[in-house]
Amino acid sequence: MQVLVVGAGVVGLAIARAAALAGHEVIVAEAASAIGTGVSSRNSEVIHAGLYYPTGSKRAYHCPRGRRMLYDFCASHGVPHRKCGKLVVATNENEVKRIEGVLAQARTNGVEGVDLIEGAAAMRLEPELFCLLAMRSPETGIIDSHAYMHALRGDLEDRGGMIAFNTPIERLMPVADGWEVHFGGAEPGSIRVDAVVNAAGLGAQRVGRATEGYPSGRVPRLVLAKGNYFSFAGRPAFSRLIYPVPIPGGLGVHVTLDLAGRMRFGPDVQWIAEENYDVDATRAAAFYARIRDYFPRLPDGSLVPDYAGIRPKLTGQGEPAADFMIDAPKDHGLPRLVQLFGIESPGLTSALSLADEVVGYLAS
Repeated sequence: MQVLVVGAGVVGLAIARAAALAGHEVIVAEAASAIGTGVSSRNSEVIHAGLYYPTGSKRAYHCPRGRRMLYDFCASHGVPHRKCGKLVVATNENEVKRIEGVLAQARTNGVEGVDLIEGAAAMRLEPELFCLLAMRSPETGIIDSHAYMHALRGDLEDRGGMIAFNTPIERLMPVADGWEVHFGGAEPGSIRVDAVVNAAGLGAQRVGRATEGYPSGRVPRLVLAKGNYFSFAGRPAFSRLIYPVPIPGGLGVHVTLDLAGRMRFGPDVQWIAEENYDVDATRAAAFYARIRDYFPRLPDGSLVPDYAGIRPKLTGQGEPAADFMIDAPKDHGLPRLVQLFGIESPGLTSALSLADEVVGYLAS
């Protein structure tokens, strides 16, 4: 079966790889000139354990499962990563009450090794830290996301798959034996394929609306949540990731480390109307205030605007967080079409597990 995957971010590449490993002929259509230029390259590069996600949700299933698969993939493919662990920290009595709920949810989700430790014990582990109580997550890690995507691409191409860059999808039309795909770019045209997967990230809603016969009411609204990051001008103060207790819309301004030894803080949550990746330096004031709750000795002038990412959310400010949306033939009735919407965090961690589910739908 010939399968078209729309989008060469980490989720699209994982799906394309899984389809190729299953014996399908795979083409990936990517509107940009390189892999992973959108959501996949503008995040914290964290391998999430799966702590927070509601029982029965797709995130609660795919994040822990995908994380285990990802560590195995990194080991077998030589992808740089480190299982550095993470502390979720409570810095006031209100957060102390909430962190116990985080622990309970993590255990319900099957996350290994999580436990609570007193603030004094956490501060012995991380001398620059302040907290009253902390939850340890030893399975959390960091990854070189670009190396990961290149490894996925390598497996895809080794199985005969290909990526067509600068190829925006303009229309998908159901035909008797599959799908007619109209694409733009420097050499516009059309091809016929047996199956289509829409994994276009921030562009997924546009592709959904361009799918003839797909009910417009099934295309969810796209809400853009910008996350800004500031880098730390100095040696890292922590050896683990440090996260506050989660806030509505995100996981709070946390400490992230990269494999090059740099430390940065973010992301915050900035609701925006259109894509914009500029980091507003004036937002640093709010960062200093929040970070000093758990890193009180953060020096003045140590935060430098770094980069921003945009999360393709399905709900907005003040609304309950939406789950991953995977709309399969059993849901919408069109054969061999899978639409993915709202694949934000923990999409990178979940990608290999999501790919298994999606490829399973392609025969229907």
